[in-house]
Amino acid sequence: MKFITWNVQWFCGLDDVVDLERVVNDANAFAGEGGFDVLCMQEVAVNYPRLPGNAGFDQPAVLRKLLPGYHVFFGPAVDEFNPEAATLGQRQQFGNVIATRLPVLQVQHYPLAYPADTTAGAVRSMPRMCTCVTVRDPTLGTVRIMTTHLEFYSTIQRLAQVHAVRALHAQACTQAAYPPLQDDTGWPFQSKEHTTRAIVCGDWNFEPQSTEYQLIQSEVLLENTINHARDNIKNKATQFLDAWRLVHGDRPHEPTFRLFDRRYGPVPITCDFVFLTDDLKACVRSVSVELQTRASDHQPVMVELI
Repeated sequence: MKFITWNVQWFCGLDDVVDLERVVNDANAFAGEGGFDVLCMQEVAVNYPRLPGNAGFDQPAVLRKLLPGYHVFFGPAVDEFNPEAATLGQRQQFGNVIATRLPVLQVQHYPLAYPADTTAGAVRSMPRMCTCVTVRDPTLGTVRIMTTHLEFYSTIQRLAQVHAVRALHAQACTQAAYPPLQDDTGWPFQSKEHTTRAIVCGDWNFEPQSTEYQLIQSEVLLENTINHARDNIKNKATQFLDAWRLVHGDRPHEPTFRLFDRRYGPVPITCDFVFLTDDLKACVRSVSVELQTRASDHQPVMVELI
């Protein structure tokens, strides 16, 4: 599996031109021969003409045309109506996309925690969410792909959102350990595949030395389960690990933000990560950052698993 995550900044490059085809081409070039199997994108817009470069159109719809043979799933964190945005009936959306050519088993969209932050007066913020797409890879088996984009301005909200992502993973692992009653009716209750194997990625808006970075990789206990000893099932979820560390050890992360554009800070940093569960760590072959593209203000990260 060739897996790429990229905050595409509504496909606005450092030349202030919105160009979806450029991003798709750069992602394919980064993936190399055969292209990517999964592409996770953050900051995808629908009908925001006032964003720099003009994102006043339906970007997920354009992506579906640019990615024939891929399933494209859009999870809006922001979903609102604005009388000034008349392009698409005043409705505006902003969120994450997962595109994959692998067989898809189920799709889920989860709003993340959004507590008020009154620590230093009002701060800019917006709702955040996590999109989950469960796929079947011919080598890895069933894998849950999760992508998110956490709060930039509020540490309180970002911490709450990390806890929320961990809770979603614990819930999925509990479902895998104690699956619902089998159902072959073809109704919405029909059986679904659950797995402890997961890859969670995105623009986390934290750095490797942060509390949040440590938190996402700490142990997750399974809650609301009955008598784990009955089936000799551990009461812990599979643990998230930083894919970069699995391959590169203590070598510093390559920068993924502010490499060329310093409007948000004076030096390049790493805030885009791929974490995967410990039952996938033996499958990681390579992890790399594309350090040349200027199609966004972030750099894409690729993990190859075999």
